[in-house]
Amino acid sequence: HVDAVRRLRRRFKLNVPNPEVVRFNPEMSQWFRQLDVDLMFYTAPNTLSFETKLPYVMAIHDLQHRLQPEFPEVSADGEWERREYMFRNGARYATLLLADSEVGKEDILNFYGPFGVTADRVKVLPFLPACYLTSDVSEGERQRVQAVYNLPENYLFYPAQFWPHKNHARIIKALGLLKRGHNLKIPLVLAGSHTGNIRESIFNEVVSLASKLGIEKEIRCLGYVPDSDMSSLYGGAVALVMPTFFGPTNIPVLEAWSLGCAVLTSDIRGIREQVGDAAIRVDPKSVEAIADGIYRLWTDEDLRCSLIERGRQRLAAYTADDYGRRLIEIVENARTLLRSEGPRIASH
Repeated sequence: HVDAVRRLRRRFKLNVPNPEVVRFNPEMSQWFRQLDVDLMFYTAPNTLSFETKLPYVMAIHDLQHRLQPEFPEVSADGEWERREYMFRNGARYATLLLADSEVGKEDILNFYGPFGVTADRVKVLPFLPACYLTSDVSEGERQRVQAVYNLPENYLFYPAQFWPHKNHARIIKALGLLKRGHNLKIPLVLAGSHTGNIRESIFNEVVSLASKLGIEKEIRCLGYVPDSDMSSLYGGAVALVMPTFFGPTNIPVLEAWSLGCAVLTSDIRGIREQVGDAAIRVDPKSVEAIADGIYRLWTDEDLRCSLIERGRQRLAAYTADDYGRRLIEIVENARTLLRSEGPRIASH
């Protein structure tokens, strides 16, 4: 049924690309060549990678449109086709691809191996915490951020746009359970945009649920937050609560660890390998499991301290220097391949 709908969209040209037909961009190609560009490096998927016929390295951080197409943010209104056009062709014509983890590499090979992608063409370059974060936030800066957002003394934190896969509603339901079952009023601070039809719908659902469960006073929605405030928001939180459905890995987990914030996240493939024993892992589909995990984090300081220390140890095993060395090796590998083989897309 889904495949039939996609074929109909392409047939009637409803602004949906055909993954099998590359729409070349000679103007941008000429501009790049005038600048004597011999290798492009795309830190995120971009159709210019293959549409300009220049050699390139490109990162593919998730293939959720293939793994979980039931989520509208990766499939609705032609989004599945747009992603598949970009990912399939970006993968098949790349000199090298970057994955965030071994699980991410496995996904790339599973879906695009049939299109000529081989294991030696996919390099693993794990994420680091965002470079704008700082672990040495002054007490004055923390107080400033607390005053700006009128934050409670203790709170849970979740920086995420209001996409369905971010699972905000189950967090709200879990907090409702904890209030009814344990008489706990646990503040939750949410940072992230809710513009657009899908995100606005989820935001409204969250607000409505909080009101229905009688916890609206505990929920703070900050909207977009400047990078300069994020360190204080993490640092002041009791825990990051992130029961997302998407991976394979997630940067907020690393950010929380770097700022001494305990983590609750999803016990699913990819994330499971990322966090190991340095986080409370829960079934993201289970409100009860999320509630139990929150209860443990909120009431057990020793547990929080143990998780934070384990998180720091995992961060220490892969540093910015490691990242830089690996990145240089990948670029040099790509240049060597170009000298011996030439661009993969030039003949297509």
